[in-house]
Amino acid sequence: MKGALLNTPQCIWDAHAALGEGPVWSAKEQALYWVDILNHRLHRYGPQQERRNWQFSQEISAVAERADRAGLIVALRHGFALFDPATEKLERLAEPEAHLPGNRFNDGKCDRRGRFWAGTMDFGGKQPSGSLYRLSSDLKHAKMDSGYPVTNGPAWSSDQKTMYHNDSVNGHVYAFDFDLETGDISNKRLFLKFSAEDGSPDGMTTDAEGGLWIAHWGASKVTRHDAGGKVLRTIDLPCSQITSCAFGGPNLDTLYITSAADGLSAEQLQREPSAGGLFAIEMDIPGVAADVFQG
Repeated sequence: MKGALLNTPQCIWDAHAALGEGPVWSAKEQALYWVDILNHRLHRYGPQQERRNWQFSQEISAVAERADRAGLIVALRHGFALFDPATEKLERLAEPEAHLPGNRFNDGKCDRRGRFWAGTMDFGGKQPSGSLYRLSSDLKHAKMDSGYPVTNGPAWSSDQKTMYHNDSVNGHVYAFDFDLETGDISNKRLFLKFSAEDGSPDGMTTDAEGGLWIAHWGASKVTRHDAGGKVLRTIDLPCSQITSCAFGGPNLDTLYITSAADGLSAEQLQREPSAGGLFAIEMDIPGVAADVFQG
């Protein structure tokens, strides 16, 4: 199936997730982890299509593998924790927003140097109380940007000189100059402004050729963009609330796509029976391996 996309993405796990998010491919386990934020669940889709999940006592919104130790770094409602799926041991770390009960963490991932980036949001998605945090390998955290009703992303350019991050409510995809060695960001600027027809920019990933893939919440699609923001390719999905995407598989040539059912009416759910499902589509452009947490 090389050289072209499948006609349609396939729903490989009809999970009915309230808010499916955060897909990340584990090269170590050859499996995909993803979350259902509002149902407080971590899911794992394994190499033989086996399915597992872990229930948490609060929202879990983003995960990444650890580099030299078993388990994951995870974002919970107000902060960070280490979680080992094998033992189910949870070790809480910093909670930078414990003082903001109206906020929760949302999307996140690691950069090439193993720092974990995760953003927060207003539970109601209205107040600009969300911020972007960086958790370094020494487990110290820093607030890197603020003023977001809902954060999503981030993603990095193939040369690691640009970081992208989304203000989903206002339809803004921002670009920052990124210093790979220090983890500093600067020169925040508007990279893309979504129209109403495009929905809202949600989770993102990049491929081996430098293309930026963005999930469109409310617009039933994922799009690939070049360094200037131009749309190069569109993947249409059978449900409207598309939340994120990540490359995986043995050759990193499968694009996994998450979705959400939360907020859809009974009539909409009849039209979108696979809402909240995990989708997969074979690609002719591979991705790059997910970066891992060095802490």
